[in-house]
Amino acid sequence: MKIRVIDINEMKAPPTLLDSLGIKITRITEDFIEGTMPVDGRTHQPYGLLHGGASVALAETLGSIGANLCVDPKTHYCVGLDINANHISGVRSGLVTGVAKPIHVGRSTQVWDIRITSAEGKLVCVSRLTMAVVAIKA
Repeated sequence: MKIRVIDINEMKAPPTLLDSLGIKITRITEDFIEGTMPVDGRTHQPYGLLHGGASVALAETLGSIGANLCVDPKTHYCVGLDINANHISGVRSGLVTGVAKPIHVGRSTQVWDIRITSAEGKLVCVSRLTMAVVAIKA
């Protein structure tokens, strides 16, 4: 299943968690969606490392946007059903980049693989997101 490619400017919404964490969508192709997030005071845990919850927020953001680009927005929308994350290595500063790719795009569920890496290309987090595909009621 190919992801519907859109102009990123179409996605402008009122202030959201993306704004609070500095998440930016950087690339949307037919096969994946990519975004970045700064590692700074907004995304640190108390010991100065990237907070695992911030990584999960980036992962779910990318997978959720990707999932919704795979359905007809006039008839369906997608919402998170389950997410897990393995935090592989720590990051103290810079920018992390997440790439979300669909594993399964079905009629009622979608499964997405999201990999987050540091600016140096080191794997930071691996996440799997399951999305529910919901029909819009008339």
